[in-house]
Amino acid sequence: MDPTVSAWMQLVFRWVHVVAGIAWIGHLYFFNFVNAQVVKTYDADSKKKVVPELMPRALYWFRWGALYTWITGLLLLALVYYHGKLTVPADSTLGGGVAAVIGIGGALVAFAIYDVLWKAMAKQEQAGAAVSFLLVMAVSFGLSQIFTGRAMFIHLGSWFGTIMAANVWMRIWPAQRKIIAATKAGTAPDAALAATAGLRSKHNTYMSVPLVFTMISNHYPEVYGNAWNWLILTSLVGIGWLITKFLYNKAASAAPAQYGQQSAAGAPKAA
Repeated sequence: MDPTVSAWMQLVFRWVHVVAGIAWIGHLYFFNFVNAQVVKTYDADSKKKVVPELMPRALYWFRWGALYTWITGLLLLALVYYHGKLTVPADSTLGGGVAAVIGIGGALVAFAIYDVLWKAMAKQEQAGAAVSFLLVMAVSFGLSQIFTGRAMFIHLGSWFGTIMAANVWMRIWPAQRKIIAATKAGTAPDAALAATAGLRSKHNTYMSVPLVFTMISNHYPEVYGNAWNWLILTSLVGIGWLITKFLYNKAASAAPAQYGQQSAAGAPKAA
């Protein structure tokens, strides 16, 4: 491919990728850090009125943002890493085609394993998180033996992104459609559906913070260009999860609501 054509394609795909990602992750954070707290204050009438109006609109941008982020991310992966021959070390005997199969096929296998794991451990979150972290460590080490450090970082991020996008379209959106329909009809939504949608949305939130780091990590060879890159990546995933836990705690605290109340209280009164 002509380098100029490739550069323009990367520019367009990256632009769409970032804009779609903002729409997706922005709504993800709205659902988890804002709406999850506000909905606790609704009575039955408020839910029946607000949920059927708010949620379909928010979920529209949420699910399509996820899809376009994933598609453009896959295109960028193909252009920058597979076509650009940045996936495996120069002295590797592994062909570029095999590397692409590992990268893309591994993402699909990752979701399958994740889905089975969390169907079995949905009610054992701490144990499931521990198993998930060990799997992340094993995957990071395994990829470091095959890919370059830079490619290893971006592929773990792409696997997280694939799991997140699949959660949106295969678990969260189907459950939310039924929840919205039940709420609109004035009946109680299936508790199992609500639990599934909430848990998968929570997982997406936890994966999003380390995912963002892997997306920008190509600018920092200090973190991926050494023999311990897999351990550094695993540690950064753990740090990302701790940051997310802090954000959940902050969202559930009185501080976000108090700010609005203080602003209202401090506003000048009309004459």
